[in-house]
Amino acid sequence: MSNIKRRHFLQLAGSTLATVGISQLDIMHQGHRYAQVLAQNTPRKLALLVGINQYSAPITPLEGCVTDVKLQQELLIHRFGFNPKDILTLTDQKATRQGILTAFEEHLINQAKPGDVVVFHFSGHGSRVIDPNRDQPDGFNSTLVPVDRKLPEGYPITGGVVSDIMGHTLFLLMSALKTENVTVVLDCCYSGGGTRGNLRVRSLSGGEDLKPSSVELNYQKQWLGRLDLSPEKFIELRRKGVAKGVVIASARRDELAADMSFSDFHAGAFTYALTQYLWQQTNNQSINNAIVNVGRSTAALAYQQGNYQNPQVESNLTQENTNTPIYFTPQQAISAEAVITKVENNQVELWLGGLDSQTLEAFKKGAIFTALDSQGRQRGLVKLESRQGLIGQGKLLSTKQNLQLQPGTLLQERIRSIPNNLTLKIGIDQSFDNNITQQAIKSLQALVRIEPKQLGTSEVQYIFGRMTQAKYEELQKNRVKNLPQVGSLGLFLPSQDAIIPASFGENRETVQQAITRLKPKFKSLLAARIIKQVLGNTNSSRLNVTVSMNIADSQKIIAETFAIRGTNKVPVDSNPTVPVSPIKFSELGIPQLTVGTQIAFQIENKESSHLYVSILVIDAEGTMTIIYPNDWSASETAALIKPKQKLVVPQAGIDGFKLTIGEPLGIAEALVIASTTPLRTSLKVLQTIAKRSGLENRRSPMAVNDDLLEVTDSLLNDLDAGTRNGDNVATTELPDNVRGIDTRKLAAMAIAFEVLRG
Repeated sequence: MSNIKRRHFLQLAGSTLATVGISQLDIMHQGHRYAQVLAQNTPRKLALLVGINQYSAPITPLEGCVTDVKLQQELLIHRFGFNPKDILTLTDQKATRQGILTAFEEHLINQAKPGDVVVFHFSGHGSRVIDPNRDQPDGFNSTLVPVDRKLPEGYPITGGVVSDIMGHTLFLLMSALKTENVTVVLDCCYSGGGTRGNLRVRSLSGGEDLKPSSVELNYQKQWLGRLDLSPEKFIELRRKGVAKGVVIASARRDELAADMSFSDFHAGAFTYALTQYLWQQTNNQSINNAIVNVGRSTAALAYQQGNYQNPQVESNLTQENTNTPIYFTPQQAISAEAVITKVENNQVELWLGGLDSQTLEAFKKGAIFTALDSQGRQRGLVKLESRQGLIGQGKLLSTKQNLQLQPGTLLQERIRSIPNNLTLKIGIDQSFDNNITQQAIKSLQALVRIEPKQLGTSEVQYIFGRMTQAKYEELQKNRVKNLPQVGSLGLFLPSQDAIIPASFGENRETVQQAITRLKPKFKSLLAARIIKQVLGNTNSSRLNVTVSMNIADSQKIIAETFAIRGTNKVPVDSNPTVPVSPIKFSELGIPQLTVGTQIAFQIENKESSHLYVSILVIDAEGTMTIIYPNDWSASETAALIKPKQKLVVPQAGIDGFKLTIGEPLGIAEALVIASTTPLRTSLKVLQTIAKRSGLENRRSPMAVNDDLLEVTDSLLNDLDAGTRNGDNVATTELPDNVRGIDTRKLAAMAIAFEVLRG
């Protein structure tokens, strides 16, 4: 009997398309259409975007807030038709208290007319001050921290006055807008602060010791007069909810908003998840539905870092606006991973805001995109030559016509280029002294494809550190189970608010001994990281295939997932993994199953050609179990599903095993890979492992703990071979040092679930 264990949730996403050629007329039409969209002024769409990184000491500077502004700016222009001239950005030294308030008045209040659309976005530190009216039970009012905020002398030992922008002030400014179509996005928080492992937190300590400035309170009095509101009426309205439209907060009142490091840039976890999600949408969801789905993405993204962050939405919508789309604006009906922002001959600059954070390293060089016309038809190819952050440089590949692309051309992923030398980045615990740090760096550098990193400088996947008494107590307070001994060495998630199970040893270990012990773990974690690069193609695959996880021996579907662009099917909740049956779900939006539950997988091939399928399950200890194929004596047809047919695993009466949910408790993930090309190399590797394990004459799942990296590499080699053996120009453009994944030939999907005790 095969027990499925757990592993930390891998957030998935996707990308892309395929290709043909573009006519000059098509390009001209697209350019004209783009100009017309930008020129729309009925209703007018106005945005004020604020992002502050450069706070002055002793306030902790941030790193991702200016990127947040760029993320929102490009999204509003290319997905929601905002005119660039109607978007005002304030970043760093421009984002003073007076600068923000003046910009809100002049750009939004003075210009917006009834029926217009208004967006205000703030990324930076949040805080709290004493609220004399006690709108909230705790007696505090949340604030936005401008770049020129000064801490009171003697703080934090003594309190004092701060020049923050209060939530009450924002309420008055929103009230003054002449339109109801208002969206306020706040990527900041009001509890905690400082750094957590490799994360920076977007909040400053505040509360009972801090008071609003007299300038701020006088400003509120002026607006009360202009709005003809008595103080009593103002308090009454505030306590009812938001002033107008919608306010979207990046975290709950008691949670932390993460300023995160990604591949080679920083951004807010929420803003990145929000914008990436909206680049992928093809239908106009209501604001509430969109935020539910973005909330899942944000929670999952934060969870990978060991943080807990759940966005919240409050609204004051009129009856006719109940089902209004997000930003009160219909969005373009073509999903995309990128957009062309500049063109010079056949060289183009790209904005890559639609890429999933987990797969960014597959888009450094060599990736290929399909250029789309205004109807979403595939008209050309663009090759990525370099990427810095989310800005890419590329070139138009040769086709039958000599094409001239225009800014605003949307791009969908065609071929993902996965580097052969992908590494695992391990942060070094800052609690180590210099001697221990150098020992850890030296020992990690001796391992193949492991990169030690200083915290706070770049993205890390895990942190090598010691379980101190302070960390133990903090984790215990956060209800983390099965904590290791104080003094032991092991692996934390990047926030250091969660640990990798079974990675800690005895507390007498030296650094060298711990890293030697962790070698198999590093290999497993690296293999899982490589698989993530493949699994980002749920949105981009063109294969028509669906996967469901069911309660065994019944028709109850636990969850279903499919390649969205292949099926042309819109999920119930616009999420590629769709919960269907009445199963309980966690805050991450994943099904919860109790130990002992028996499950089965169903894969349906809706294509007109054969598909070759693998089903994998990875647990928290790094063990990967191959669920399918499972007939180790068969040929490559063991992994084949014929056209228009369904496969159920395990097959009753044929397979001699059952899939039973087992411990350890937590989150597990089933990974399903379907390819149009045979998986010859990986099947041979699996057959060798089966023979070595005495399973060559049995039909059963097989754990591949020690051989996980070899199996992963062989699987990618098969997919790469299928990509290169094609008849299109794209297959000849791949560099020698990468493996290509063609979205026409691969669908990679995942179903995550939480294991609970029965």
